[in-house]
Amino acid sequence: MLAEQQVTLVNKYFDKIVDFGFEYIPKLIGGIIVLVIGLWVTRIITKAVGKSLEKSKIDQSLVPFLKSLINIALKALVAITVMGMIGIEMTSFVAIIGAAGLAVGMALSGTLQNFAGGVIILILKPFKLGDFIEAQGFSGTVKEITIFSTMLNTPDKKLVIIPNGPLSTGALINYSAEPLRRVDWTFGIAYGDDVENFKKALNDFIAADERILKDPAPFMGLSALADSSVNFTVRVWVDGPDYWGVFFDMNEKVYTKFTDYNLNIPFPQVDFNVRNFK
Repeated sequence: MLAEQQVTLVNKYFDKIVDFGFEYIPKLIGGIIVLVIGLWVTRIITKAVGKSLEKSKIDQSLVPFLKSLINIALKALVAITVMGMIGIEMTSFVAIIGAAGLAVGMALSGTLQNFAGGVIILILKPFKLGDFIEAQGFSGTVKEITIFSTMLNTPDKKLVIIPNGPLSTGALINYSAEPLRRVDWTFGIAYGDDVENFKKALNDFIAADERILKDPAPFMGLSALADSSVNFTVRVWVDGPDYWGVFFDMNEKVYTKFTDYNLNIPFPQVDFNVRNFK
């Protein structure tokens, strides 16, 4: 009697396994097929979209982000389709994913802030690849913009990686945003030197440098009567890439050619009056 009950129980479970197999194995096989085909199609679509974006007029710094976004969205669509095919209850699954997403979001709040900052930078474009910027205490040429950070090459060839969160919310100077830049100097001459000689010297130096623009016109004005010198402010406009070359060349001309115009570069001096008290 006991043996018959055991056989009946085994047959019952066997029948359930067979029924389960007939019901779910085709769904599982179909889901696997859809998964493989879906991932293959996703890869093809992502590559095609990437090539299309690279050939378009869109800012190239946006291309990696858009490709990644499209890839993730397509893979998520494939995963949801496969789970629906094999019979997973999507309502419960979505609730679980939502709870997990909340927990992960709280744990990775800083990373999410950088992600949001990257999206803002890529959309608003306060700078682009190749721009020379100053931000977060660093200055350099933008080498790469990723979704979480921005990489700068400093003038002395150091690589600086700045998180996008503070970069998108903090103050930033983009030296490449405008085509022209103004070069400023302060030059001093000694008391007693001829001001007209100074103006002639600077006008000659400016006229001899083809990189200095005529419009906007150069400016020259007496800015301070200092302790040991009469200081003049000189301002000229140049194309952005010519800024440092013009700046350094003008300094060298002033140092080497001021004497040709009977001008002296002043230095601090102190007069002592000695009295003989008897």
